[in-house]
Amino acid sequence: MNSNTFRMPAAVLIATGAVALLTAPPASATGGAPAGGGEGKAGAVVLRAGLDVGLLNKAVHVPLTTTLNEVSAPATAQKTALAVALDGVEGGKPVSLLRADVATSKATADKNRAEAEANLADATVHVPGLPALSLIQVEKVTSKAVCEAGRKPVASSNVLGSVTVLGKKVTLSAGGPTKVEIPKVGMVSLELSGTRTTSTTAAAAALRLKVSVNPLDLNVAQVEGEVVLAEAHCESPAGAPAPEPSAGSGLKPQTAASGTGAAVTADANLAETGGGSPAPYVAGGALVLLGIGAAALVVTRRGRTS
Repeated sequence: MNSNTFRMPAAVLIATGAVALLTAPPASATGGAPAGGGEGKAGAVVLRAGLDVGLLNKAVHVPLTTTLNEVSAPATAQKTALAVALDGVEGGKPVSLLRADVATSKATADKNRAEAEANLADATVHVPGLPALSLIQVEKVTSKAVCEAGRKPVASSNVLGSVTVLGKKVTLSAGGPTKVEIPKVGMVSLELSGTRTTSTTAAAAALRLKVSVNPLDLNVAQVEGEVVLAEAHCESPAGAPAPEPSAGSGLKPQTAASGTGAAVTADANLAETGGGSPAPYVAGGALVLLGIGAAALVVTRRGRTS
């Protein structure tokens, strides 16, 4: 008797609960992750120098940290010369660090794409104490970083044409640094800096120089540090959408419903007429489950009357 008492409500609950689940709207149409996101980030710099300059007469070290055409999106810079003034060096006159025919950096960013680029052409770099002998001369160096929503970030850098270090032409190798040593002047180790990417970021630098020279001229005893040419980096927009499906995959990209933050498919409007929607299957399933519930009710009542 106890089994008959509990059988009816259980059958009815199963039937009505299943109908409620089948007739509920899809989760993708009622909520989900908010649409859109923050803008991407990008930056570029034509030259970055971090040097320590040792002076003869004062036995002190003067830090030299500077950049040329450093920009953060959105911005563009096109200065072709960089000079700095250091106390006790060259009689207090400005020291010319870089002169170039072309020295540009550019960075742009929005909710879909972030991009940065740096370019140098016919450029000459000097360090304090060596006004007549260039640290490096390059014909052309470029770096570029692109972070597009829904795509893998891309970075590239190129060194085109000849490269001259401390008056010597050098051949660069991707296998490791190239060292140039000049007696009574010093040594420079330079390498193709290359690129680096992650799932959301990209960075590139064309050339990286480690400098250690002792010119013993113009009151400069030692110059040590690093110089980087043509550097670019970016970060993908926050909340970037998934990559679009490839052609012929049969899938269609999702779009965001305006003002609601809900993700809906491109064919969502078919639901208004029932075409292309699961409405007939939902209704059929509901009727079947209702029939099961009614049959269970009849069996229960017969069990009571028997």
